[in-house]
Amino acid sequence: TAVVSPRGPRYSDGMTRLATDLGDVFDAITSYQRTAAMKAAIDLDVFTAVGAGATTPETLATKTGASARGLRALCSRLVADGFLTFADGHFGLAPAAQMFLDRSSDAFFGSAVTFITSPHIVEGFNRLTEAVRRGGTALGAAHTLAPEHPVWVEFARAMGPLARVSGTLVANLLEAQKGAPCKALDIAAGHGNYGITLLEANPNAHVVALDWGSVLTVARANAAKAGVAARFEARPGSAFEVDWGTGYDVVLLPNFLHHFDVEGCQDVLRRAHAALAPGGRVVIVEFVPNADRVSPPDAAGFALTMLASTEGGDAYTFAEYETMLRATGFRDPSLHDLPPSPNRVVLATR
Repeated sequence: TAVVSPRGPRYSDGMTRLATDLGDVFDAITSYQRTAAMKAAIDLDVFTAVGAGATTPETLATKTGASARGLRALCSRLVADGFLTFADGHFGLAPAAQMFLDRSSDAFFGSAVTFITSPHIVEGFNRLTEAVRRGGTALGAAHTLAPEHPVWVEFARAMGPLARVSGTLVANLLEAQKGAPCKALDIAAGHGNYGITLLEANPNAHVVALDWGSVLTVARANAAKAGVAARFEARPGSAFEVDWGTGYDVVLLPNFLHHFDVEGCQDVLRRAHAALAPGGRVVIVEFVPNADRVSPPDAAGFALTMLASTEGGDAYTFAEYETMLRATGFRDPSLHDLPPSPNRVVLATR
């Protein structure tokens, strides 16, 4: 039986489609609650506790110090969201939680929630209507590109584990394991893990990491932990002001260009071109949407993140990167997927 709303479309497949569409709308309206549940679970180490055998609200309360009533409600939501299982009165870890949200897993990256839910980031979305109207962030002078903004220390600490995965994939793409001598510059290095994974793969590599001094404290600690500190050089300051040096074989630009308009991107790329030795390569790691700008989902949605948090940043297509690269003297731009990461890599040669 067809279902017709007073002012809406006809649903020829009846109540099933109507319920699905209504559910999708409701999920979009309430999805902040899903994020809040995930953050609370990570803050309380619920996934780690369940993985260690605390599988009831009472045993979780003993393990985490939270209330059994609160944990019952939180874990029920996590079951509904697919991150916990429930059988015979006991909670368990769904595969995704076991892999990525239990701190005992080598693949844990739940710390990312600290940065993604940071007040600095969330406030941009709280003011999204205004940002859409004006075509750029409504945060004013408080936007995240302000000099020495503390959010980047949060970023370095929170996003490091996830970046190690992407960094390893980039090192593989560059065939770093072949061990050719390599002098690399990592711009806006943050956690440092793109350079660090390159050093781990190639014992003949040396990395110069450029970022704010407070951020590089985190990167230095990560390099020391990885055992590559002797080949990891920190260079504090602004990427638009500090002398980058010359003669590099590789300039890494991991998740940096999306913060700027085309003119700002081209300024960075000109600096990269000048810093590279002849035949050197620039390595751009980014969310790169397809030409339609609505796919793949992660890259398409990232444009809105940049609208909320920057004056002119964007998620650029490969065609846009290709134009910027050729305008700044680079040749042979190429696009590379980086599965399972949602990032893509754009390579070009001086």
